[in-house]
Amino acid sequence: MARLKKSTSPEQHAHKTATLSEWLEQQANQDLLRFITCGSVDDGKSTLIGRLLWEAQQVFDDQLSTLQADSKRHGTQGNDIDFALLVDGLAAEREQGITIDVAYRFFSTPHRKFIVADTPGHEQYTRNMITGASTADVAVLLVDARQGVLTQTRRHAYLASLVGIKHIILAINKMDLVAYDPQVFADTLAAFNTAAEPLGFDSITAIPLSALKGDNITSRSAHTPWYQGPTLMACLETIDPRPPKAFKTVFPVQWVNRPDASFRGFSGTLASGQLAVGSEVRVTASGQTAKVSRIVTANGDLDCANPGDAITLVLDREVDSSRGDILARAEQPLEMTDQFEATLVWMHDEPGLIGRPYEIKLANQWASASLTALKHRIDVNTQAHESCRQLQLNDIAVANLALSKPLVFDTYAQSNTLGGFLLVDKYTHSTVAAGMIRHNLRRAQNVHRQALSITREDRERLNGHKGKVIWFTGLSGSGKSTIANALEKELHALGKRTYILDGDNVRQGLNKDLGFTDADRVENIRRIAEVAKLMMDAGMIVMTAFISPFRREREMAKELIGEENFLEIYVSTSLEVCEQRDVKGLYKKARAGQLPNLSGVGSAYEPPIAADIEVNTALGEPDSIVTNLLKKIDESL
Repeated sequence: MARLKKSTSPEQHAHKTATLSEWLEQQANQDLLRFITCGSVDDGKSTLIGRLLWEAQQVFDDQLSTLQADSKRHGTQGNDIDFALLVDGLAAEREQGITIDVAYRFFSTPHRKFIVADTPGHEQYTRNMITGASTADVAVLLVDARQGVLTQTRRHAYLASLVGIKHIILAINKMDLVAYDPQVFADTLAAFNTAAEPLGFDSITAIPLSALKGDNITSRSAHTPWYQGPTLMACLETIDPRPPKAFKTVFPVQWVNRPDASFRGFSGTLASGQLAVGSEVRVTASGQTAKVSRIVTANGDLDCANPGDAITLVLDREVDSSRGDILARAEQPLEMTDQFEATLVWMHDEPGLIGRPYEIKLANQWASASLTALKHRIDVNTQAHESCRQLQLNDIAVANLALSKPLVFDTYAQSNTLGGFLLVDKYTHSTVAAGMIRHNLRRAQNVHRQALSITREDRERLNGHKGKVIWFTGLSGSGKSTIANALEKELHALGKRTYILDGDNVRQGLNKDLGFTDADRVENIRRIAEVAKLMMDAGMIVMTAFISPFRREREMAKELIGEENFLEIYVSTSLEVCEQRDVKGLYKKARAGQLPNLSGVGSAYEPPIAADIEVNTALGEPDSIVTNLLKKIDESL
């Protein structure tokens, strides 16, 4: 981009100032279009964005010098400029010639401002594509003219439709490598139209181009006289993005702003709707209402706030509200639910299992969540529904979710803010899935907790001791059931009301429908935790003797039952000792390949990191172990 020369005369200076002022005013009045580039790997997404920046004169002199040097060093385009290097900023991206992370770039033309997200084409980086698409209005979907419509092309088209993108620009790239053949263009467009027919896009605009050579980017190419449509830049400048929906007013509280005793406001960004001074708002969770007395911003007070405004609301009276609350107009109340059906995009290497606990982030609200049913997985090629028991990386599925508490929600079709959510692993804090709420589950409104006259405290008083869950975990043959049985005999002799939930016994009744896959093990422990909680509520001391191999599920049980009511005992007898005992012949079968999912052999066992009590039956007699356990347990009863 050429640099402005210094003006020497007052007239030149005044002219430059006026021109700059006009330019700034023009920029302020321009609308903003957010779009993504997506498609299969090596279809030319980064090169296309680099070419757009070049054609829009958004490349400065120093950037150009660096780009020319980098292009020579990497040598991907011979002596020509490699425009992809303008966008691929990571060293790994430049070395491999692929996009890994989402790269955002801003540029403008006299007609519009743009924010473009360059998303990776590799299937393993699907999560990054979802990130870029979640805020986009338009998707520029690239197809290599030599390859045609591929699986990843269909996947990205489906994901774009999932996140609500209604306009697709089908950029059929690398036409120079197929001699600008119009039949290749027509065949590719026909194949994509067939794949996209059930996805409900409002418009699909196909453009033949060469990102490397510049054909049909900003000006019509002489190589495609048979094409009469717009250039890519003209299409981006004139396309009408999805019209704004008639959203209800949604204001997530990010922070209670109280710099001193005289000021208390609720800070956040208005997600949708409008708020004005005098508007009556409702705290959705509590139902409290108040009127807006001030709308404070960094640039002074406003009379009215619009979507996207970062504001602090001052109310005319005190209400109980904090971070995580959602404010709405009092006359437009929002709904809450703790169960809903959603479309999930699984984004983690570890499988998604029914019953496994996660954290959900919905707007600025957090709660524990678990999958209660996997209804079907979606084949991105055919849109067919397939049955599944667990979710693998990049799977797209429809599932039911249950939350630990009701959250404010809406369907994704009505509100991106209240309909889109993330699932987060509770222990690694990795994002495992992105979700879009389809609808509330009716049973969430039809099931209510019944208040009972006799409480847990009444039952404990009658029993003469507190209810407790003593959770034994360890490998098969470690001695869990032996120790639990001996402990129950001693507690029974002391007049305590007890019960043992043993793994083998429970699988003969309550859990007889479950096998030993990871998914079944998760559900097995979830059911046991629920039963143990009910028995503890009856005032009993409940002992569970299960391998319970996964830390997540043991933590889920502790969270469900309550940390103060939960005692984890790790029977740490080694695998070698357990295998020597092999009281049930399970290890022999596992070593012979007849039992593929035995914990410690064919399936992982995750020992506790910090158990309340650890015992090793190879180092002591059961009687002495039980005597020591009684002393420690008695302190908590």
